[in-house]
Amino acid sequence: MHFLKRLLGTSPLLARVAPFVIFLGLTFCQGQFGAASAYWFYLAKTLVAVWLIWEMHPLVLEMRWAISWEAVVIGIGVFVMWVGLDPFYPKFLTSGVVWNPHTQFGQNSALAWLMMVTRILGSTLVVPPLEEVFYRSFLYRYIARPDFLSVPLNRFLPLPFFAMAAVFGLSHFQWLAGILCGMAYQWLVLRKNRLGDAMTAHAITNFLLGLWVVWRGAWQFW
Repeated sequence: MHFLKRLLGTSPLLARVAPFVIFLGLTFCQGQFGAASAYWFYLAKTLVAVWLIWEMHPLVLEMRWAISWEAVVIGIGVFVMWVGLDPFYPKFLTSGVVWNPHTQFGQNSALAWLMMVTRILGSTLVVPPLEEVFYRSFLYRYIARPDFLSVPLNRFLPLPFFAMAAVFGLSHFQWLAGILCGMAYQWLVLRKNRLGDAMTAHAITNFLLGLWVVWRGAWQFW
Protein backbone atom coordinates (compact mmCIF):
# COMPACT_ATOMS: atom_id res chain seq x y z
CA MET A 1 0.00 0.00 0.00
CA HIS A 2 3.03 2.27 0.28
CA PHE A 3 3.69 2.33 -3.46
CA LEU A 4 1.67 5.55 -3.73
CA LYS A 5 3.79 7.25 -1.07
CA ARG A 6 6.94 6.23 -2.92
CA LEU A 7 5.48 7.53 -6.19
CA LEU A 8 4.35 10.83 -4.66
CA GLY A 9 7.72 11.20 -2.99
CA THR A 10 9.46 11.37 -6.36
CA SER A 11 8.14 14.89 -7.05
CA PRO A 12 6.76 17.77 -4.95
CA LEU A 13 4.43 18.56 -7.86
CA LEU A 14 3.15 14.99 -8.01
CA ALA A 15 2.56 14.92 -4.26
CA ARG A 16 0.23 17.93 -4.53
CA VAL A 17 -1.46 17.22 -7.85
CA ALA A 18 -1.89 13.43 -8.19
CA PRO A 19 -4.21 12.93 -5.16
CA PHE A 20 -6.47 15.76 -6.35
CA VAL A 21 -6.57 14.34 -9.91
CA ILE A 22 -7.47 10.87 -8.60
CA PHE A 23 -10.21 12.39 -6.45
CA LEU A 24 -11.49 14.40 -9.43
CA GLY A 25 -11.52 11.29 -11.62
CA LEU A 26 -13.71 9.46 -9.12
CA THR A 27 -15.97 12.51 -8.96
CA PHE A 28 -16.53 12.33 -12.72
CA CYS A 29 -17.62 8.70 -12.30
CA GLN A 30 -20.51 9.71 -10.05
CA GLY A 31 -23.79 9.02 -11.79
CA GLN A 32 -22.14 7.46 -14.86
CA PHE A 33 -23.26 3.93 -13.97
CA GLY A 34 -26.86 4.52 -13.03
CA ALA A 35 -28.48 6.97 -10.62
CA ALA A 36 -27.33 5.13 -7.49
CA SER A 37 -23.69 5.33 -8.60
CA ALA A 38 -23.69 9.06 -7.77
CA TYR A 39 -23.95 8.05 -4.11
CA TRP A 40 -21.83 4.92 -4.04
CA PHE A 41 -18.99 6.60 -5.92
CA TYR A 42 -19.12 9.49 -3.43
CA LEU A 43 -18.76 6.99 -0.59
CA ALA A 44 -15.92 5.22 -2.44
CA LYS A 45 -14.04 8.40 -3.33
CA THR A 46 -14.29 9.61 0.27
CA LEU A 47 -12.65 6.41 1.52
CA VAL A 48 -10.01 6.58 -1.23
CA ALA A 49 -9.35 10.23 -0.36
CA VAL A 50 -8.71 9.35 3.29
CA TRP A 51 -5.99 6.97 2.07
CA LEU A 52 -4.61 9.61 -0.32
CA ILE A 53 -4.38 12.18 2.46
CA TRP A 54 -2.69 9.64 4.73
CA GLU A 55 -0.07 8.92 2.06
CA MET A 56 0.60 12.55 1.10
CA HIS A 57 0.58 13.96 4.63
CA PRO A 58 4.28 13.28 5.37
CA LEU A 59 5.28 14.72 1.99
CA VAL A 60 3.26 17.96 1.96
CA LEU A 61 4.44 19.77 5.06
CA GLU A 62 2.09 22.73 4.64
CA MET A 63 -0.95 20.43 4.82
CA ARG A 64 -1.44 20.94 8.56
CA TRP A 65 -4.69 22.08 10.14
CA ALA A 66 -4.58 25.43 11.96
CA ILE A 67 -7.30 27.46 13.61
CA SER A 68 -7.62 31.20 14.09
CA TRP A 69 -10.39 33.71 14.55
CA GLU A 70 -9.90 34.78 10.93
CA ALA A 71 -10.48 31.21 9.75
CA VAL A 72 -13.70 30.95 11.75
CA VAL A 73 -15.01 34.30 10.50
CA ILE A 74 -14.13 33.54 6.87
CA GLY A 75 -15.61 30.04 7.10
CA ILE A 76 -18.94 31.31 8.44
CA GLY A 77 -18.94 34.35 6.16
CA VAL A 78 -18.40 32.27 3.02
CA PHE A 79 -21.28 29.98 4.01
CA VAL A 80 -23.62 32.97 4.45
CA MET A 81 -22.44 34.44 1.15
CA TRP A 82 -22.80 31.11 -0.69
CA VAL A 83 -26.41 30.66 0.38
CA GLY A 84 -27.36 34.34 0.28
CA LEU A 85 -26.09 34.99 -3.24
CA ASP A 86 -27.64 31.89 -4.77
CA PRO A 87 -30.96 33.37 -6.03
CA PHE A 88 -29.33 36.42 -7.61
CA TYR A 89 -27.14 35.13 -10.45
CA PRO A 90 -27.50 32.57 -13.25
CA LYS A 91 -25.82 29.18 -13.02
CA PHE A 92 -24.45 28.66 -16.51
CA LEU A 93 -23.13 25.25 -15.55
CA THR A 94 -25.60 22.70 -14.23
CA SER A 95 -25.53 18.95 -13.78
CA GLY A 96 -29.28 18.54 -14.28
CA VAL A 97 -29.24 15.94 -11.48
CA VAL A 98 -30.49 16.60 -7.96
CA TRP A 99 -28.41 14.83 -5.30
CA ASN A 100 -31.16 13.73 -2.87
CA PRO A 101 -30.60 10.46 -1.00
CA HIS A 102 -34.19 10.45 0.31
CA THR A 103 -35.45 10.16 -3.26
CA GLN A 104 -32.94 7.47 -4.21
CA PHE A 105 -33.03 5.27 -1.11
CA GLY A 106 -36.31 6.13 0.61
CA GLN A 107 -37.32 8.92 2.96
CA ASN A 108 -35.23 8.78 6.14
CA SER A 109 -33.94 5.31 5.30
CA ALA A 110 -30.67 4.11 6.83
CA LEU A 111 -28.95 4.26 3.43
CA ALA A 112 -30.15 7.80 2.85
CA TRP A 113 -28.70 8.93 6.19
CA LEU A 114 -25.47 7.03 5.53
CA MET A 115 -25.01 8.96 2.29
CA MET A 116 -25.85 12.31 3.89
CA VAL A 117 -23.48 11.76 6.81
CA THR A 118 -20.77 10.57 4.40
CA ARG A 119 -21.21 13.68 2.29
CA ILE A 120 -21.03 16.02 5.28
CA LEU A 121 -17.96 14.28 6.71
CA GLY A 122 -16.30 14.03 3.31
CA SER A 123 -16.85 17.68 2.43
CA THR A 124 -15.72 18.75 5.91
CA LEU A 125 -12.65 16.61 6.54
CA VAL A 126 -11.52 15.29 3.15
CA VAL A 127 -12.25 17.96 0.54
CA PRO A 128 -10.51 20.89 2.31
CA PRO A 129 -7.02 19.34 2.55
CA LEU A 130 -7.06 18.04 -1.03
CA GLU A 131 -8.43 21.23 -2.58
CA GLU A 132 -6.41 23.67 -0.51
CA VAL A 133 -3.17 21.85 -1.29
CA PHE A 134 -3.96 21.76 -5.00
CA TYR A 135 -5.35 25.26 -5.49
CA ARG A 136 -3.53 27.39 -2.93
CA SER A 137 -0.30 25.53 -2.28
CA PHE A 138 0.32 24.30 -5.83
CA LEU A 139 -1.72 26.17 -8.46
CA TYR A 140 -1.36 29.70 -7.05
CA ARG A 141 2.40 29.35 -6.80
CA TYR A 142 2.83 27.37 -10.04
CA ILE A 143 1.14 30.13 -12.05
CA ALA A 144 3.70 32.50 -10.56
CA ARG A 145 6.68 30.25 -11.23
CA PRO A 146 7.11 26.61 -12.32
CA ASP A 147 9.57 26.24 -9.45
CA PHE A 148 6.56 26.76 -7.21
CA LEU A 149 8.19 25.80 -3.91
CA SER A 150 10.39 28.88 -4.20
CA VAL A 151 7.30 31.14 -3.99
CA PRO A 152 6.40 31.98 -0.37
CA LEU A 153 2.82 31.22 0.65
CA ASN A 154 2.36 34.80 1.85
CA ARG A 155 3.43 36.53 -1.37
CA PHE A 156 0.55 38.37 -3.06
CA LEU A 157 0.74 38.14 -6.84
CA PRO A 158 -2.21 39.61 -8.81
CA LEU A 159 -2.23 37.23 -11.79
CA PRO A 160 -2.05 34.00 -9.73
CA PHE A 161 -4.54 35.41 -7.22
CA PHE A 162 -7.28 36.14 -9.74
CA ALA A 163 -6.49 33.22 -12.06
CA MET A 164 -6.63 30.73 -9.20
CA ALA A 165 -9.90 32.25 -7.92
CA ALA A 166 -11.41 31.97 -11.41
CA VAL A 167 -10.37 28.33 -11.84
CA PHE A 168 -11.62 27.45 -8.35
CA GLY A 169 -14.91 29.28 -8.88
CA LEU A 170 -15.62 27.88 -12.34
CA SER A 171 -15.19 24.34 -11.01
CA HIS A 172 -18.39 24.86 -8.98
CA PHE A 173 -21.97 25.15 -10.21
CA GLN A 174 -22.29 28.23 -7.97
CA TRP A 175 -19.47 29.89 -9.92
CA LEU A 176 -19.77 33.44 -8.55
CA ALA A 177 -19.81 32.30 -4.94
CA GLY A 178 -16.92 29.98 -5.81
CA ILE A 179 -14.79 32.81 -7.18
CA LEU A 180 -15.38 34.96 -4.09
CA CYS A 181 -14.76 31.93 -1.90
CA GLY A 182 -11.44 31.26 -3.66
CA MET A 183 -10.35 34.83 -3.01
CA ALA A 184 -11.32 34.62 0.65
CA TYR A 185 -9.43 31.39 1.29
CA GLN A 186 -6.40 32.68 -0.61
CA TRP A 187 -6.47 35.85 1.51
CA LEU A 188 -6.23 33.65 4.59
CA VAL A 189 -3.16 31.87 3.22
CA LEU A 190 -1.52 35.19 2.37
CA ARG A 191 -2.33 36.68 5.77
CA LYS A 192 -1.27 33.71 7.90
CA ASN A 193 1.56 32.39 5.68
CA ARG A 194 0.24 28.86 6.09
CA LEU A 195 -2.39 26.62 4.57
CA GLY A 196 -4.06 25.36 7.74
CA ASP A 197 -6.35 28.35 8.32
CA ALA A 198 -7.77 28.06 4.82
CA MET A 199 -8.34 24.34 5.39
CA THR A 200 -10.23 25.15 8.58
CA ALA A 201 -12.30 27.90 6.96
CA HIS A 202 -13.11 25.57 4.05
CA ALA A 203 -14.15 22.85 6.50
CA ILE A 204 -16.42 25.22 8.45
CA THR A 205 -18.08 26.46 5.25
CA ASN A 206 -18.70 22.95 3.95
CA PHE A 207 -19.94 21.66 7.31
CA LEU A 208 -22.44 24.50 7.69
CA LEU A 209 -23.53 24.11 4.08
CA GLY A 210 -24.05 20.38 4.60
CA LEU A 211 -26.22 21.02 7.65
CA TRP A 212 -28.18 23.64 5.69
CA VAL A 213 -28.77 21.24 2.80
CA VAL A 214 -30.08 18.48 5.06
CA TRP A 215 -32.13 20.81 7.29
CA ARG A 216 -33.72 22.87 4.52
CA GLY A 217 -33.73 20.27 1.74
CA ALA A 218 -31.59 22.68 -0.32
CA TRP A 219 -30.22 19.87 -2.48
CA GLN A 220 -29.10 22.23 -5.26
CA PHE A 221 -25.99 22.99 -3.20
CA TRP A 222 -24.92 19.36 -3.44
